[in-house]
Amino acid sequence: MSSYAITGAARGIGFEFVNQLSAESANTVFALVRNKPTAHKLAALGRPNVHIIQADITDNEALKVAAEEVSKVTGGSLDHLINNAAFLQESTRGNTLDNYPSEDLLTKDLVDSFNINVVAVVHTINIFLPLLKKGKAKKVITISSGMGDAELVVGSECVTASPYSISKAAVNLVVAKYAAQYKLDGFTFLALSPGFVDTSVRPPTAQELEEFKEMLRNFRNVYPDFAGPITPETSVKMQLDVINKVTVADTGAFISHKGNKEWL
Repeated sequence: MSSYAITGAARGIGFEFVNQLSAESANTVFALVRNKPTAHKLAALGRPNVHIIQADITDNEALKVAAEEVSKVTGGSLDHLINNAAFLQESTRGNTLDNYPSEDLLTKDLVDSFNINVVAVVHTINIFLPLLKKGKAKKVITISSGMGDAELVVGSECVTASPYSISKAAVNLVVAKYAAQYKLDGFTFLALSPGFVDTSVRPPTAQELEEFKEMLRNFRNVYPDFAGPITPETSVKMQLDVINKVTVADTGAFISHKGNKEWL
């Protein structure tokens, strides 16, 4: 039916993309993970149409090997690339730009966020482009965030997780640049926000819980009826509906899991 390569596929939204897409046995799904031996949830799926490949998106040589493995299975093509892997520094996400513990740590968070969420995405796209050019769908989906939208940030007064938000705004323009270049070749490049998704793997600490409550209050400045985060299952189902509907006429867009600019 279709082939998909998904980065950051070991858990959370990435895993759920693999889970839902591979439920259709005609699909071929390539799950790219940083550490294959620890990708237990993927292995537990036990589906022959899921190929688990070790490739950190910051390692270009590993990505090239991954592309070669995909090519061997598909005969040299790829229909969809989903850039899901991303970085958010949890230990400093509650800091604002002007109250970091040190200038060096602020610089590190900004640079790390840019390198992983922007530079690595560019390299991933470039390395898989030869396969995508031979694919049927020619769709490249980059998972972004509503926090990369300036109006939401200002309206919600959400001042934390700044390096992450800044990098997501930057990657949205990366998507636009590729869209402008490859529109006439039939490509659809899309920056897609998954909504506010609960991907936690443990109960929150007391501080994290307070930060979460403050974030909810901030978001309700813009969306008064916002009820809270959705599950990865719900998010991915909605995202796949959007991915299946978009065409080359939509290339370069930055939209949400609802197919519009309603981020939450």
